[in-house]
This record gives sequence, structure tokens and C-alpha cells, in this order.
Amino acid sequence: MKKNPFFWVVAIAGFILDQVTKYTISQVFSKVGETLPIWAGIFHITYVENTGAAFSFFSGGVSWLRWLSLAVSFALIALAKFTRLSKIEQLGYGCVLAGALGNGVDRFVFGYVIDFLDFRVINFPVFNIADVFINLGIFFLLIANFTLKEAPRKR
Repeated sequence: MKKNPFFWVVAIAGFILDQVTKYTISQVFSKVGETLPIWAGIFHITYVENTGAAFSFFSGGVSWLRWLSLAVSFALIALAKFTRLSKIEQLGYGCVLAGALGNGVDRFVFGYVIDFLDFRVINFPVFNIADVFINLGIFFLLIANFTLKEAPRKR
């Protein structure tokens, strides 16, 4: 953890935030599809059990997704352990790890992922904090890709 400390902080904090929000939703809502309008017609908290990939693609119990989450998680942990990353890369990869772990744990434990963020104004699929972290991570990695100077990495 001495190498890339920001990566570990982001990954652990993001994972905890994701799991706490999913646990809270599962305790507050009693059935799938139950919704709480925060801003009626715009944004709701809606309890969904997603058996597919992002935004319910491949819905229906795709068991290979749990293994994909596990493989991505191990690859990112190895990357952070053996490669010195810039701060923005640590942020990006840490966010992706938080999301992969968050959704991966759900798939292994429950067989589905709990989704609850429901933006109805744009008719967007329901998603969760792990999905937010994965997308933020990709965003930060794109920024890193376009802004970092090419320099050899220290191993």
C-alpha cells in the first residue's frame, strides 16, 4: 500500500460507500420495483435487482459477469501493486476497482446487483454507486491518457 496510496483509499472508500448504500436500500424497500420519488418524474430511488450487466444488458443470470468482476479486480490490484501510477491514474483505477468489487461482491453473494438510482426525466436505466464509480474511473483514465506526458514507468 506504500505504492499508490491514493488508489487504495479511493478503492476502499468507494467500495464501502457502494455497499452501504445498497444495504440501506435493501433494508428500506420491501419489494423489487418499489420507488420513492425524490423529485417526482425526474429522479426516484427505485429498488431493482439486476441480474445482467450494466443497465440490465444480458439480463437473466449471466454467471460469467461475477468472474469478469473478479478478474478485473485482481488485475487492478496487481497493477497498483507493481506499477507506480500518477495521481489521476490512481484516482481512475481506484474508482474502477471500487465499482468492480462492489458489483462483483453482489453477484457472488446474491446472484444479482442492487440498483436504485432512477433518473426518469431522461428515461435512463436504473443504476448504482458502483456504476457511477466505474464511469468516473473511465473518465479520469481518459483525462490521464490525454494529459500525461509519455514517460517510462518505474516498476
